[in-house]
Amino acid sequence: MQPTDANLLGKLLIAMPEMGDPRFEHSVIYICAHSKEGAMGLIVNKPQSKLRFSKLLEQLDISADGDVKDVRIHYGGPVEMARGFVVHTSDYRSEMGTLDVDGRIGMTATIDVLEDIAKGDGPATSMLALGYAGWGAGQLEGEIMRNGWLTCDPTDAIVFGRANEHKWTAALKILGVDPLMLSSTAGHA
Repeated sequence: MQPTDANLLGKLLIAMPEMGDPRFEHSVIYICAHSKEGAMGLIVNKPQSKLRFSKLLEQLDISADGDVKDVRIHYGGPVEMARGFVVHTSDYRSEMGTLDVDGRIGMTATIDVLEDIAKGDGPATSMLALGYAGWGAGQLEGEIMRNGWLTCDPTDAIVFGRANEHKWTAALKILGVDPLMLSSTAGHA
């Protein structure tokens, strides 16, 4: 059994089969904040196929300098789905506020990060999510105890990579778990 009193900040949550909430089926979530008051994370493996970064910049009236790299936009979770969050490498820091997650990865939720990306001054590597997953005090710990989630350390390929369809399996493999061997029914010894 995984400890639930440990801080999950900077960890990945891997949704277990049949967890009961279809919004999180086969989700991999990067935990950006965790304390006794609750937790917040972003789903890193569910891109929004109909929304392009260039269109988002247009909607926000942000002009791009030349060719802006295509930043894939993800469904970050069911809470505040119109709010954007950029998870990025620690080479970038917003003057308006960047949350240092784990020393390697930061999260910025202010518009200046999008402006900087559009100018070519943003982080070297980033992932944009609309919405987030949130848990109240003790809620996430309870879900872990009921075998709703596994946890593991993140890799750049899982957090930032483009092979979204393989991230759930890749996260399980970090733990040495074969997805075909997972049971959809939980048991406690």
